[in-house]
Amino acid sequence: MVTYYLRLALVSFRRNPMLTALMVVAIGLGVAMTMTAYTILYVMARDPIPQKSSQLYAVQLDNGGPRSRKAGDDEPPTQLTYRDAMALLAAHEARHQVAMYQVSATVIPADRSLKPFSIAARATSPDFFRMFDVPMRYGHAWDASDGARGAALVVLSKSLNERLFGGADSVGKSVYLNDASYRVVGVIDTWDPKPRYYDVINGQDFEEGEDAFLPLTLTIGKQMSTSEYEFCDAGPRGETFDDLIRSECVWLQFWAELPTSAEAEAYRRFLTNYARDQTQAGRFAWKPNVRLRNVRDWLVAQKVVPNDARLSVLVAFSFFVVCLVGALGLMLAKSLERAGEFGLRRALGASGRNIFAQAIIESGVIGLLGGVFGLSLTVLALWALRTLFPVGMGRIASMDASLLAITLALATGATLVAGFYPAWRAMRIAPALQLKVG
Repeated sequence: MVTYYLRLALVSFRRNPMLTALMVVAIGLGVAMTMTAYTILYVMARDPIPQKSSQLYAVQLDNGGPRSRKAGDDEPPTQLTYRDAMALLAAHEARHQVAMYQVSATVIPADRSLKPFSIAARATSPDFFRMFDVPMRYGHAWDASDGARGAALVVLSKSLNERLFGGADSVGKSVYLNDASYRVVGVIDTWDPKPRYYDVINGQDFEEGEDAFLPLTLTIGKQMSTSEYEFCDAGPRGETFDDLIRSECVWLQFWAELPTSAEAEAYRRFLTNYARDQTQAGRFAWKPNVRLRNVRDWLVAQKVVPNDARLSVLVAFSFFVVCLVGALGLMLAKSLERAGEFGLRRALGASGRNIFAQAIIESGVIGLLGGVFGLSLTVLALWALRTLFPVGMGRIASMDASLLAITLALATGATLVAGFYPAWRAMRIAPALQLKVG
């Protein structure tokens, strides 16, 4: 029976192609605007590490007090001083913990025909790879003993490994960074969290991650400065790297893995007690002010998803409703135009349910066609955004299989709902009023 109704729908479309095309275009435009805005919001709001987002916590500690904050703002800095980060690492109060910062490095290729180039690297303690579920394509990360002795080791990103070694297993080979040789111990497989949440300074910008990872003790020993990530509101930096280490400047990012709520609460008490100890020692002159937020709470606090993104979805959906109302009007007009056809079918024995089923299936087909048209427009719009704004939209203006399914389901489902009233009107047509007595 459904096949029969589909054939009737095609006949109806061919009979009045202009009206059908207008309905398809109206639905397609509304779907395209809605799904383009929703795709951006969906990618921005997606949990970057759903399997562990409730277990990973960004650690904040107020070391500057009122002098380092805006009036009325009690939010601690997003980074820690060297003194505090090392004290928290040494305490081992978390199951896993990581202190890190970003550095810049110059790669000098072994092939002298290639020019040196700059990369962003991350100096980190060894738990980084385990905590953030970083997949390894070749080799492994360095361990605590390697980090303690300051071994010149490096883990490469997949893209840098392809650039330097053509994607081959480079474990054991040497890479020259800033005129020093580093032995490759591991190569990361495809890993591209969006947003780059672990970077508490630039992680909300959806930029690409670092190309290399170095042991924290090594970079500290080599006095490798941060990539302008030093904030010294609580006190002067000084001239040398040793001055930076002794200063109240915040430049190290700190995360703790706390799998249970009990562990998280215990760690929060530990942070509070640590800050209280600093007050008693005369270093702080304010009450303990700490924060411990998991990944989701951290992204909310950092406003990774701006209000403009949510507003754009609301505006786009409102436009879709307007398009749907327009399509509803066209469906009603088409239903009135076909009143004689429906009356004749009723006179020949078709029930009201048969007429309703025919009309609603036609609406579903129109919705599906509008969804396909809208999907094409959405893909085109996302391509245009990536082309026009490669830095801002290049990594987030893209659809996955689930969004493709949502697009088609939205168009079809909304059109079926809109087509319910015209279908009900069609089934209520009285045959006697439409048939002329000769």
